[in-house]
Amino acid sequence: MSTPPNNISANTPVNILGQQVLRTDASGMPLEWIGYQDAVRLYHLDQVAYTCGTPLYEIHGGINAITGRQSIVEVNSIIATHGNTRALQKARAHYTPPLNNPALFARDGHLCLYCGSRFQTRFLSRDHVTPLSRKGQDNWSNVVTACKRCNNHKAGRTPEQAGMELLAIPFAPTHAEYVYLQGKRVLADQMQFLLAHFPRTSPLHDRLANEVKSLNK
Repeated sequence: MSTPPNNISANTPVNILGQQVLRTDASGMPLEWIGYQDAVRLYHLDQVAYTCGTPLYEIHGGINAITGRQSIVEVNSIIATHGNTRALQKARAHYTPPLNNPALFARDGHLCLYCGSRFQTRFLSRDHVTPLSRKGQDNWSNVVTACKRCNNHKAGRTPEQAGMELLAIPFAPTHAEYVYLQGKRVLADQMQFLLAHFPRTSPLHDRLANEVKSLNK
């Protein structure tokens, strides 16, 4: 038996190894992002049902003692794995993703939803539309991305009280949307795949469709 592949092909650029692989279940529902080492491990354990997307890198492993051949694994940008898809689908139907600032800022496109300007992460903050002091909840439907200046100006008031217009309605992401929001350097084929699993009414459709076009240019 050959050992798990662990050597990178000479044709693989070093920087591509940081590219995340999108893992799905056997039905094609998005599950998570994984690194190349976890992806290769799934191939080696014969857990990959099928692949799609584009080839990312080629990993060379050990020599088979019987055949004398070296194992080679070509890792694609999207891999589907075996598992209990019915149980996963049932769990996702009632899924509410954990609220955290990186995903919140990604949901809102790193825009302040009061002044409409785009900022780097360090200049952004979480604003409660209905303040906590007025019994507002710390959940997806009551929080938006705000620059620190707008957040300080709004203070403990509602947007109406502060005379500030909210530019978009906050929403709780579905499981597929949350997977996208957690992605780093999402490729065009991965983005198109995820888009197909978003609700038709998802506010992310228009923005991601434009991003896919720019990535394909």
